Order: sequence, then C-alpha cells, then structure tokens
Amino acid sequence: MPNPFVKLWKYLTASANAKIDEKADPKIQIAQAIESEQQRHQALANQAAAVLGNQRQLEMRLNRQLGEVEKLQASARQALVLADQTRATGDEPKAAEYENAAQAFATQLVAAEQSMEDLKRSHDEALQAAEQARSAVETSRMRLQTTLAERTKLMSQLEQAKMQEHVAASMRQVNELSAPGNTPSLAEVRDKIEARYANALGQAELAQSSVEGRMIEVQKATLDVAGASRLDQIRASMGGETPAVTAGAAPVALDKGESPAAIEEGQTVQQPDAAPVAEPVKRPEGA
Repeated sequence: MPNPFVKLWKYLTASANAKIDEKADPKIQIAQAIESEQQRHQALANQAAAVLGNQRQLEMRLNRQLGEVEKLQASARQALVLADQTRATGDEPKAAEYENAAQAFATQLVAAEQSMEDLKRSHDEALQAAEQARSAVETSRMRLQTTLAERTKLMSQLEQAKMQEHVAASMRQVNELSAPGNTPSLAEVRDKIEARYANALGQAELAQSSVEGRMIEVQKATLDVAGASRLDQIRASMGGETPAVTAGAAPVALDKGESPAAIEEGQTVQQPDAAPVAEPVKRPEGA
C-alpha cells in the first residue's frame, strides 16, 4: 500500500517545481543550464587528464624498465665473456665467480622482463583509456559549444518574444482605446471634443434663426446700402454732380419738413445745392 505522506510530498514537490518553472526568469534558467553543462564538461576533462597522466606515467616506467632490461642483458653477457676469458687463462675459480655473476644478472633479467611485460599490458590499457578519454572530452566540448550557440539563439528569441509581447500590448491598448492609470482615453477625449463642437454648432444655428439675428442682418444690410450710397455721393461730388437717393436707401440728410415715408415711396430727394466753385482769376495780358 503506498504511503499517503510520500505521495503528498511528491505531489507538493512537483507542484512547486511547476510553479517555479512557470514564474522563473528564462535568462536565469538558461544561465543555470549553461553552468551545469560547463561543470559537467570540466569534470569530464579532469577525469580525462588523470587518465592521460596515468598513461604518460606508465610510459615513462616502461621506458625505464626497458633500459634496466637492456642493462642486465649487457651485464650478463659481459660476465659470460669474462668467465670465458678467465677460464682460458686457467683461472677456474675466477671464471666460476664470473659465471655466478652472470647467473645473477640473468635471474634479475628474467624478473625485469616479466615486470616489463606487465608494464606493457598496463600501458596498452592506458593507451585505450586515454583514447576514449580524448574522444569523450572532444564530444563534451562539441556539446558545450552547441549549448553555447543554443544559448545565443534562445536569448535572441527571448528578446524577440518580449518585443512582440510589448507590441501586442500596445496594439491591444490602441484597439481598446484605453490608456493605463488615471490618464483619459482617446475615446473620452474625442467624445468631449465632439460634444463641444456640436454644442457650438447648435448655438450658432439658434443665433442665426432668432429675431435678434434677423435684426442684426437687416442692420448690416442697411449699413451696406448706406455705405454704397455714400460712395456714390463722393464720386458724384468729385464729378460736380448731385446724386439722387434711390428707394430703400437711408438718407444722409433730410430737409426740414420731409418725412422718411416719402423716401420709402420712391420720391427723389434733392440735396442742397453744392457750394459754387470759385472761378480762377484771369491775369491781364501783358502783366
């Protein structure tokens, strides 16, 4: 029967891990993954270095043992030569001593050769281990380079994702016409402007259709006609003529006893005679 406490603990752990992964910063997670890969590669490189060091050490020992074997072989051979030479001179005891020395060298030679064979086997195994270590380190190095390249790609994608999220948020705010915080939205400002514009148009329309507006229009028309009549008078006076005031025009000056009704009926009102213009004095001839 499964333990409920263990099951609950596993569930809580998995839930906490899921929440942490959901809230975690992708940059931190990428950095953690890179650091873990670098540590693993460094540990493998250290192990490979130890294997290569052991192989180098065995190689040096094998070279020394090979030199020792060659030295023992030369010593045993030299002892046999000396024994033969001494026996040829008739010194048998001395020759026996040389033979005993040659035997001792031969015994040491056998032991040295056996040790050399053991070292050769160990060296061969170390060579294979070193080759495997080199291959493992190379594979780890390539994987680390791939991971670093992937980090650059992921960081670029992360920045692009952030930019796209920012653009999407901005577009969403524009589409919703809502501004964050206490700032009025564009729609609210537009509604206020449209309301003020509509009120202004309505007030202008009411002013134009009111009695006061009509009176102002009549006064303006009267002033326009009077201005035109006055301009005709000025032009006529410049030419020595007396202009007449037509119907509908406001008189400039009325004689005593004249009524505005006469002007409205179309009667012509004569203006007072203009002042006589002085004739130029002719100078006598010969003056």
